[in-house]
Amino acid sequence: MNPLLQTLQQRVGRQAAMLSGVAAPLLVVSILAMMVLPLPAWLLDILFTINIAVALMVMMVAAYMLRPLDFASFPAVLLLTTLMRLSLNVASTRVVLLEGHTGAGAAGAVIEAFGHFLIGGNFAVGLIVFAILVVINFVVVTKGAERIAEVSARFALDAMPGKQMAVDADLSAGIIDEKEAKRRRAEVSEEADFFGSMDGASKFVRGDAIAGILILFINIIGGFAVGMLQHNLSAGQAADSYILLAVGDALVAQIPGLLISVSAAMVVSRVGKEQDLGRQIADQMFVSPRALGITAGILGVLGLIPGMPNLVFLSVAGLIAYAAWVLAHKPVPTEEPVAAPVAPGDGEASWDDLQPVDQLGLELGYRLITLVDKNRSGDLLTRIKGVRRKFAQEVGFLPPPVHVRDNLELKPSGYRISLRGVVVGDGEAFPGMYLAINPGGITTPLIGTATIDPAFGLPAHWIDERQKEAAQMAGFTVVDSETVMATHLSHLMQVHAAKLLSRTETQQLVEHVARLAPKLIEEVVPKMISIAVFQKVLQLLLEESVHIRDIRTIIETIAEHAPATTDPVELAKRVRVALSPAIVQQIYGPSRELDVIAIDPPLERLLVQALGNAGGPALDPGVADMLTRNAATVAMKQEETGVPACLLVPDPIRNSIARLVRRAAPRMQVLAHSEIPDTHSIRIGPILRGALT
Repeated sequence: MNPLLQTLQQRVGRQAAMLSGVAAPLLVVSILAMMVLPLPAWLLDILFTINIAVALMVMMVAAYMLRPLDFASFPAVLLLTTLMRLSLNVASTRVVLLEGHTGAGAAGAVIEAFGHFLIGGNFAVGLIVFAILVVINFVVVTKGAERIAEVSARFALDAMPGKQMAVDADLSAGIIDEKEAKRRRAEVSEEADFFGSMDGASKFVRGDAIAGILILFINIIGGFAVGMLQHNLSAGQAADSYILLAVGDALVAQIPGLLISVSAAMVVSRVGKEQDLGRQIADQMFVSPRALGITAGILGVLGLIPGMPNLVFLSVAGLIAYAAWVLAHKPVPTEEPVAAPVAPGDGEASWDDLQPVDQLGLELGYRLITLVDKNRSGDLLTRIKGVRRKFAQEVGFLPPPVHVRDNLELKPSGYRISLRGVVVGDGEAFPGMYLAINPGGITTPLIGTATIDPAFGLPAHWIDERQKEAAQMAGFTVVDSETVMATHLSHLMQVHAAKLLSRTETQQLVEHVARLAPKLIEEVVPKMISIAVFQKVLQLLLEESVHIRDIRTIIETIAEHAPATTDPVELAKRVRVALSPAIVQQIYGPSRELDVIAIDPPLERLLVQALGNAGGPALDPGVADMLTRNAATVAMKQEETGVPACLLVPDPIRNSIARLVRRAAPRMQVLAHSEIPDTHSIRIGPILRGALT
């Protein structure tokens, strides 16, 4: 590009940006200047025309928007258009009172046209038409829009916590990333701010209607006074001149005001985000041939009654009946059946007949197939990709792909999640419906099907879209079917992370580390330990929900202790000590004071003797059973109070105690004394007791 032309374009762009920055203040100053500065009649014509054009433009934008936030500037536009109409009223009033005695064209051609063409030069008809427009604007449109805006503002504010929780749930499940979560949170906040602004801005429209009435009466009284007292006109002449101009002036302002009021009502009454208003009405009103057919039948009966306008009724009935016939015979699009694979005939069996078992599989009932069909706006596959991405970012390795397929043996709305061919979770999901999850303590009843959240076992209800807002306002976490399945999949992947780390994933992880730190991994794998031992160490960590993101620390610790031992259990124990700050932060967050569960000292001595020494006495089965039951009870009480369930034990028995309590209390974490960082302090909470007490 020519450097001179590029410089010119940059200069023009900067000037345009500067002008756009001062456009709004200049517009407000210009509008206010019209109230105090005299304007000629020809300029009034231009401004009145612009006012009507702006009102029409605003209404068109309101009709074609898909959601209220697409026209987020509407409250400010409403204020500016109201100020513009009032300023034009003041400017035209000045011209009418000063020049009204000269004739109907004193205030410009626009006011004259409205005074003569629209109302036939009869000011009585003009007053009646103006009164009807004011009633429609003030009593019907403005009042309804004001009420909708008020209720929407309150509902949007009450629903904010539920919507924010839904965003956090999607973020935790890996369905969205942090950038998308920030955008959605901002959108929720903007929606509440928008409806709050609309609640206040609707008062502008109401005040504008009242101001129009008052200005009309002021113009009529002032016109009579000026015409009869200053220009010696008779009452009839003053009425013909001034009242006609006042009514024309009022109509010129009232018609754009009515358009703006209708636009405000369309904005606040908008429901749905997929189609503009025209398509939404057409798709919903003219979709049922039965409704159209019944309407045509009723009109036809009315058209046969003597004395009725038979031709009109029968003609309209015929048109509606034809539309119903067309809809009834409209071909329904059908999907082409997928050809089933041709089974081999009498050919010999081959290794190709042996299908490998899916590492991670998701089977769907036939009603859930739409969730993976992009042609039907199904985004389950996108959600699954997000789950795998978030798992890799949090846990530290890339899980195997999820093989999604249909299964006609399942319930129509059922799904099943399998790991290496073994079912690890199942549930039901209903496309088009929402799962309202009770996080705890909510007693508000919901109309829907009671169920249990498949991921975390919380009480929930399947509800339709009409109850979504009410459920969010009551505090329920409301998610759609795709989110339910994606969250369930994410939870099971976290629980079975150790099984997902196969030899293939381990080798891929080694290759990934080799690209980042080639010397580090070459010294350890396979020189010091084999790939099998390295995989086992990582699996032992994952079995107890220890993330392996800090792979450098893990490899460095193995390199430090591998010359002394290659036992995976012992190496995993040393790695846990090295990762203790991350483990503690994963359990307690940023807190520096750790509330832990302790074991009763006599029971602890017995456990050390039985579990810490291979040659010691075996642990009594009754003691083990009582210990696991008490662990489950204490863990549940800790979680109900919002405190992590974490058991602190001596180092020699940590592994054994962790295996012992894992079945009864899977969420309980077991830490050794050496795994408490020096920067943290502990506070003993509940005491775990056994059969000794």
